[in-house]
Amino acid sequence: MVIPNYNGIEYLTDCLMAMREQTRKPDRIIVIDNGSADGSPDFVRDHFPEAELICLDTNTGFCGAVNRGIRASKGMDYCILLNNDTRADRRFVECLVRAMEKYPKVFSAQAKMLSMRDPGVMDDAGDLYCSLGWAFARGKGKPERHFRKTEEIFSACAGAAIYRMSMIGEVGLFDENHFAYLEDCDIGWRARIKGYHNIFVPSAKVLHVGSASSGSVYNLFKVKNTSRNSIYLIAKNMPPLMILINLPLLVPGFLVKAAFFAAKGYGKEYVFGIGQGFRLSRTGAKEGRTVRYDRKNLPNYLRIQLELFANVVRRFL
Repeated sequence: MVIPNYNGIEYLTDCLMAMREQTRKPDRIIVIDNGSADGSPDFVRDHFPEAELICLDTNTGFCGAVNRGIRASKGMDYCILLNNDTRADRRFVECLVRAMEKYPKVFSAQAKMLSMRDPGVMDDAGDLYCSLGWAFARGKGKPERHFRKTEEIFSACAGAAIYRMSMIGEVGLFDENHFAYLEDCDIGWRARIKGYHNIFVPSAKVLHVGSASSGSVYNLFKVKNTSRNSIYLIAKNMPPLMILINLPLLVPGFLVKAAFFAAKGYGKEYVFGIGQGFRLSRTGAKEGRTVRYDRKNLPNYLRIQLELFANVVRRFL
């Protein structure tokens, strides 16, 4: 169990108390503190001594923190990632582990994330990605009763998900170039290219505050990072022919997003992030982070492409 934390002292009691109440206790609880200045490390030491605490000097972003935790989990069969602003149901760990044991080709399994303010409303039932270049949370804002079946998803939201450690060794860790946002879509996409699956497990439930570290639904940090990473995500995971196939939808998709954020007062930040995304894509290619096309994975690329088209329709339903 890896819990990244950045100035989240107000959420830690609920998050860590829920781990004490699990029907299946995590083998280890590792809190990665990302250079917090609110006393979080001392709070964990004083009140939750069972948790292993790793303190980083600076904020390395979500990716840097969870990668540190995953590396510290070497030798484990699975690694659960959990946001600090959550309160997990007592069967959370048990249900996620059971799902991984049942489905050996599954790379990641995501819990049912419910709104902390209204538990009858979905926060995230699995992340989807479409040919417009948009990633979106399935079911967000909808009644939770509509999401009670185990289903395949494009990728798991890393805020409450379990990952198979043996496959992480093959797929790779979270890409720290992302820093934060869309990193979970990226790692899930890479797993899909290799023929693995990501699923939604409704029996594993967590209540989620949302945007606890960034501060709000829309802000400068989030808009810049999301727009930058949306370009990087495509450049990393789509071969040139796939980019060409999706281009007639990608262009209007990004234009619509630009107009949306301009209306919110973040138009300049969105466009600036896009430019950063192209620069980051070149850097990532030089670093060897771009997924190399392999003919043996062609059936997986075809399945992914059909899903990208289908998810355009799902986005508006």
